[in-house]
Amino acid sequence: MGQPPAGDKPVAPPEGKNSNNELFRKITQGPGLVSVLGVFVALVIGGLLVAVTDKKVIETAGYVFARPSDFFTQLWRAGTESYVALFNGSIYNSAQGFSPFLETLTVSTPLICAGLGVALAFRAGMFNIGAQGQIIIGATMAGYVGFAWHLPLVLHLLLVVLFGLLGGALWGGLVGLLKARTGAHEVILTIMFNYVALYLLDFLMNTTAFRRPGETNPISPILDANATFPALTGSRLHLGFVMAILLTVLVAWMLKRSTLGFEFRAVGHNPEAARTAGVNVARTTILAMAFAGALAGAAGVAQVAGTEKVLTVGVAGSLGFDAITVALLGRSTPWGTFFAGLLFGAFRAGAVNMQISTGTPIDIVLVVQSLIVLFIAAPPLVKSIFGMNPKKRVRKTETIKAGAK
Repeated sequence: MGQPPAGDKPVAPPEGKNSNNELFRKITQGPGLVSVLGVFVALVIGGLLVAVTDKKVIETAGYVFARPSDFFTQLWRAGTESYVALFNGSIYNSAQGFSPFLETLTVSTPLICAGLGVALAFRAGMFNIGAQGQIIIGATMAGYVGFAWHLPLVLHLLLVVLFGLLGGALWGGLVGLLKARTGAHEVILTIMFNYVALYLLDFLMNTTAFRRPGETNPISPILDANATFPALTGSRLHLGFVMAILLTVLVAWMLKRSTLGFEFRAVGHNPEAARTAGVNVARTTILAMAFAGALAGAAGVAQVAGTEKVLTVGVAGSLGFDAITVALLGRSTPWGTFFAGLLFGAFRAGAVNMQISTGTPIDIVLVVQSLIVLFIAAPPLVKSIFGMNPKKRVRKTETIKAGAK
């Protein structure tokens, strides 16, 4: 009893049904781990680039075969010294405590908001290159309300935020409208709209309505105190960071729990199937770009009402383009984008201290960021580096088994 009949062999359960194996596969093959490993590889390559240009490394390389320990010691020192300085300038150091981390949060705020705008458009199947222009228009409208109007504290700040979001939504929504009605590609439209926004702001800053009285440089009056985000913890960190957190929660909820979020994802996955299912693709396209623009506009609000407190032509910096990298690193997920924004904020905050302490050019941070984009955009490359390609492992196993026979 209980024994299998003669000639019958027990059949092992299918490997795919093993829950432990499935969990391990999801962890080791999932996009989250690939992103982390991509960042790690980029940091290693960046460290090597710093090391090979170091004077002491070059000197010890001349007698590397005679005393290899000197060469590798200097190589390690040069490669790690810059990242230690980066950490001290962005997270913690003994002299300032965690003040650098507060600066990281400050710098991260507009990156998170703009990154969410790019990520939301990605989820709806559109490449939003126009975050730069949406930030500019959002900052322009928020800044004007901030310095031209004089209202009570809560009302004034709320209107600044509202007009900033409205400006970004208008600029993004126009792209969505043109795409939906004419079929024009959003990449071309958003690139052109970036230039229109930049030159529009440049024109406005040379008018009496925007330029500070008595100034020859294109700079606005300082925003009214009631129109700026209150500072938190006595540092440059302001209430705009709380706004970034709330927007992240809102986008995460909308994409997963709301009907509109479902329509965004459906259109992004397959517009024709979504249309067949009854989704108004044109309306969804317009709304997706409008919401994406509003999020980018929030980045403009964070800049003009939180960090700068004045409006200038360069208020957006390169935030709109960095936001694309942030969204890619975050895999177009709200919380992934949030933490990617923190990482890039740390790079920005610590880069200055790195240059002052070690003499490493700030440009190395841009190199690392570019490498991160490269590895995030090419997951098979990262998997190949770490031997994570399941197909190759299967072929290798089959080859070994065939050889054993």
